[in-house]
Amino acid sequence: MFRKIFVALGLFGFIVFTSNGQIINSSQIDSLVNLTLKTFDVPGISVAVVKDGKVVHSKGYGLRSLKNNLPTDENTLFGIASNSKAFTASALAILVDEGKLKWDDKVREYIPEFKLYSPFVTEEFTIKDLLTHRSGLGLGAGDLMMFPDSSDFTRKDIIYNLRYLKPVSGFRTQYDYDNNLYIVAGEVIQRITGISWEDFIDQRILKPLGMNSTVPSMGSLKNKSNLISPHAPVNGKVVPLNIDWSETANAAGGIVSNLPDLCKWITMQMNGGRYGDSLKKKIFSPEQHNEMWSPQTIIPTFTAPPYNTHFAAYGLGWFLSDVKGYKQVTHTGGLAGVVTQVTLLPELKLGIIVLTNQQSGAAFTAITNTIKDSYLGVTGLNRVKQMKDRVDKNEKEAKEITEGIAKEIELQKKNSKSKPDFKLFAGKYKDDWFGEVEIGMRNGKQWLHCKRSPKLTGELEYYKANSFIVRWTDRSFDADAYVNFGLDQDGKGETIKMKAISPLTDFSFDFQDLDLKRVK
Repeated sequence: MFRKIFVALGLFGFIVFTSNGQIINSSQIDSLVNLTLKTFDVPGISVAVVKDGKVVHSKGYGLRSLKNNLPTDENTLFGIASNSKAFTASALAILVDEGKLKWDDKVREYIPEFKLYSPFVTEEFTIKDLLTHRSGLGLGAGDLMMFPDSSDFTRKDIIYNLRYLKPVSGFRTQYDYDNNLYIVAGEVIQRITGISWEDFIDQRILKPLGMNSTVPSMGSLKNKSNLISPHAPVNGKVVPLNIDWSETANAAGGIVSNLPDLCKWITMQMNGGRYGDSLKKKIFSPEQHNEMWSPQTIIPTFTAPPYNTHFAAYGLGWFLSDVKGYKQVTHTGGLAGVVTQVTLLPELKLGIIVLTNQQSGAAFTAITNTIKDSYLGVTGLNRVKQMKDRVDKNEKEAKEITEGIAKEIELQKKNSKSKPDFKLFAGKYKDDWFGEVEIGMRNGKQWLHCKRSPKLTGELEYYKANSFIVRWTDRSFDADAYVNFGLDQDGKGETIKMKAISPLTDFSFDFQDLDLKRVK
């Protein structure tokens, strides 16, 4: 998928720098980011470093969009995706400080119609549970209601449909990342304050901090002249995508920001909620700051060099761990064609921000870890090469799977006798939370179309037995899936189960959670 390039000369200076154990300077960050742009085929990246309350580096690199070839600068705006979750947690912390809310209040006190699959879990679910990824639901459960496109699901629909999502683990026993419960958290803020999550974030966080270029949602951004385009590889070539974000999910990932504003945000965070001259003003109290940065849900980890991490957990809107004996507070974010990372080492008063306009997590990891290594005294590691090797390995494994299936499909095409009658599968199927999926013919081709998420449409190819493969028309998804039919006593399609083919498919394509049953 990524362009193969020769990078030995670019890496040489880098290895010399890291082996000297020196703190990285701006010139070396320039070299690092420019190398990363090329290695991972990312059009544009913005990077900032805050140390001891001062911005020591803030710069954009590459292009904000392949549509216009205009440069990325430090003021270029990016969707920060799930880095928005810390803002939602902070908004709730403000309400706790004001006595309008307690972390252990039950969600149904504020949203009486809130209901999950289990009646017990429904009654016991707290505000804190909304933020900590321990609901018992599976990874990304229900994300198809707001991803990958601006479907017609409203916030009301999403809250109602949570009752149909079946748990995969016991309540509060396991970490599984969740987006939809942050949408519920945003609704709690609106029910308590009488204003929208977007207005609350703007009035109580963005404006006080002077984050004047930041908006709480893509829909509220008026000046888009310095906004990136998302990008993704399609058939081996990185191409620009249209921005297509569901406004219903803003509390989970809707904020649009840039380096100068995010530097203000992380400086306030590292000052325990305080900001302004002599830190006399505060967004939230030290008590609530400590609560947000305290482990809530344990995440399995293992101790390994060079960071020797002994614990990992999720707090309230933040991932927490230890690296080389220091507390690390971090989060990543991902939209279609955009990934971002914010990393804080509060004891070192160090903050690192990396914003990218291509969905390569390896790019932000290589940059963040190289900068972090220099402050931690970690030497001799080539993070760009390390991540490139990992990407190549993962992509090779995924390619072997997808190409193997493609070969099987080609063999099936040559053996027409093995194909079942497609008419036995055609019809309308419905899932309780996702709605209707239509199986039929379009322009002479076997087709699958999701009624409430119209971008999820594509050709069906026969695979084997009662199974097909759906190849989505939008090839940037990298999310082709198995479509497995269950048959009734007459051999006619009765149910559908789906599963992503590639292990690299984004977890928000939660096809495995669908339980489709024939309705027509």
